[in-house]
Amino acid sequence: MTDESHFHLLENNKQWAEAIRAEQPDFFEKLSAVQSPEYLWIGCADSRVPANQLLKLMPGEVFVHRNIANMVPHADINAHSVIQYAVEVLKVKHVIVCGHYGCGGVKAAMGNESFGLIDSWLRNIKDVHRANEAELMAIEDEDERFSRLCELNVLVQADNVCHSPSVQRAWAAGQELNIHSWIYSLADGRIKDLDATISKPEQIPSIYRLGDNA
Repeated sequence: MTDESHFHLLENNKQWAEAIRAEQPDFFEKLSAVQSPEYLWIGCADSRVPANQLLKLMPGEVFVHRNIANMVPHADINAHSVIQYAVEVLKVKHVIVCGHYGCGGVKAAMGNESFGLIDSWLRNIKDVHRANEAELMAIEDEDERFSRLCELNVLVQADNVCHSPSVQRAWAAGQELNIHSWIYSLADGRIKDLDATISKPEQIPSIYRLGDNA
């Protein structure tokens, strides 16, 4: 017997496409010709945090990379390939690293339980915790400590974006490129700017500056 439980998704797609075409008859023709988004969104894979909907943007307006806990590890060729393409080919002007409060990946990293393959991934968040242990342990309320680690993780991942060679090449070439640190609240649907935008190599530690940016 064939499982037809997913067929409504195809019908949803049909209705969505017809509605868009009714409103903008040439939308898909223009969209298929070229993509020129101004934004790269690096977010969590959590199903409750979809970039386009949160930003009220249409297809073609934001380039998206998502993974568990919105991570940008230095050795992650996937994330850095996305960054390189967005910066060098699409010429985005803004990279947004957006985490969210209540992130399951961050919560898992705060404990000592083993989850299997993902343990190596979560170790990156444990490194963030260890580097900020004094601040975190000074927060008595566990929920507040959890929320603060979600914020700190965003800030560290945004720093990792700035350390990317493709980002630094863009800055050296005079390309406008701003790296933003945001966090989303599932409780009210609002995004908070963590006020840590980086727009030039002088804003990062000299040890991470490459070539002409050193």
